[in-house]
This record gives sequence, structure tokens and C-alpha cells, in this order.
Amino acid sequence: MKETIRAIPLSELHPFSGNPYKVIDDEELQAMADSIQDYGVISPLVVRPRDEGGYEIISGHRRKKACEKAELDTVPAFVRDMDRDAAIIALVDSNLHREHILPSEKAFAYKMKLEAIKHQGIACGQLVHKSRDLVAENNESGRQVQRYIHLTQLIPPILQMVDDRRIAFSPAVELSYLAEKEQYNLLETMESEDCTPSLSQAQRMKKLSQDGKLDMDMIFAIMTEEKPNQREQIKLPKERIKKFFPKDYTAKQMEEVIMKLLADWQRKRERSRNTER
Repeated sequence: MKETIRAIPLSELHPFSGNPYKVIDDEELQAMADSIQDYGVISPLVVRPRDEGGYEIISGHRRKKACEKAELDTVPAFVRDMDRDAAIIALVDSNLHREHILPSEKAFAYKMKLEAIKHQGIACGQLVHKSRDLVAENNESGRQVQRYIHLTQLIPPILQMVDDRRIAFSPAVELSYLAEKEQYNLLETMESEDCTPSLSQAQRMKKLSQDGKLDMDMIFAIMTEEKPNQREQIKLPKERIKKFFPKDYTAKQMEEVIMKLLADWQRKRERSRNTER
């Protein structure tokens, strides 16, 4: 592979088309910008020439943004002559090792890499399961890769709920099999009832969808049913009861005192009933 390294003006660097990874302007990015101001860019970007001029970033979207915040004019980069499929595979592989990756990022990254591998001829239709294994990283199986890829079938608002950890991964995979209209009906119910589906509820909705029986009324009935972990629960906000306890009492100590008082109250009620007889 032909490769050179050079200082490239930031104005000539362009994001990778279809890049599945988000660049978030957060404290971590600011820390990177501060480090670049102090020590420079330690790891050069990886880019490839564009037919229309300039360069497309393969690895280093966050570093490029940090360089902008550090007010640099140029950034060191490896320039590689790569076709789009090879660039996609390099882009995905260079980011999957990151500590914090959103489910949506991994979903679209795996999908892009799988399509690129197929385009390269590494896997054909009869070997689709093998190609999924080639996509997998971090000891994830080909089956798990396919589950992530299916998340791309979720409508954007529900996929955002997965990224926000409001919906767990396994229920989300089941919901991704619902038709678009069914997903929007589910979203409307989740918003109106302020609830999200459990794995069991998601599996039942998937089965009803496959049978052509999942309408708005059925979604509402499933989502508003009482869940086992919601039965007979009484919540006492700490802010309402802490005034009755010493300041250094923990939540566990408060619970023990409350249970003791309830036991005393129960014994008094029983004695009172026995006296009345």
C-alpha cells in the first residue's frame, strides 16, 4: 500500500462519507485539544485523496476537531491510496476499540463493514454467516454482529432511546423487527405512558407483528400491563423522610428503623383486636 505522511491544512480535510461515529464536543475532546496545544499531534490522522480535491478522513475525526479547537492550521496525516471498501474497513476497525461506543454507532459500523467485505468478494451470498464472523471484533460472534446490524432497522427516535440507555439492547433487537408504522405506534405509547418495554413485552410484540396482529390497541394493552417488578411496590422518597432521622443515617439504617416501627405497629394492632374480642 502506497503511503506518505505530510502536513495537511485543516481546510482540505473532509469527514468520511457515511461515517457512523459521532464527534461530540465534550470534556474529553477539550482535554484532547489542550494536549495538542501543549504537545502537538502525537498520532497522525489517516486520510485518502478525494477525486474532487482535498482528503477524506479515514481515522482521526475527533483529532481533527480537537486541532480546530486548538486553532492549528495544519495536521500531520498518513495519506493512503485506498478504495472506498478498504477505507470503510479501516475506518470501522480503527474505532471499534474505543471504550465508549454507542449502540447505534456499532450498528451502522458493522453494517458498513459487512457490505464492504461482500463488495471485496471475501464473502458471497452463500457464505454470509462467515462474512459476519469476519466483521466481528472484541470476541463478539457473527450472531451478535447480526443483532447489532438489525438495530439499524429501528426508527431514529427509538434508536436514540437505545443510545440513551432508556431501552436495553436485547429488547431493542426484538423491536427492530417491527414495521415502521408499528414502531411509531409504540413510540407514541411509550411517550404517553412514560414507559419502555421489557424483553418479554418486546418479544410478544415481535411475534404479534409477524402474525399481522400488532395494532395500536394491542401495543397499548401490552405496554400498560402491570410488570412483575412493579407489583406491591411502595416508594418513600429520601427527601421526605430524612428529617426524621439523624443526619449521618444511611438509607439502609432508615429502612431498618422503619421496618422495626411497622413491626411494633402491627403488634399493637393485634393486641388491640384481641382486647376488643
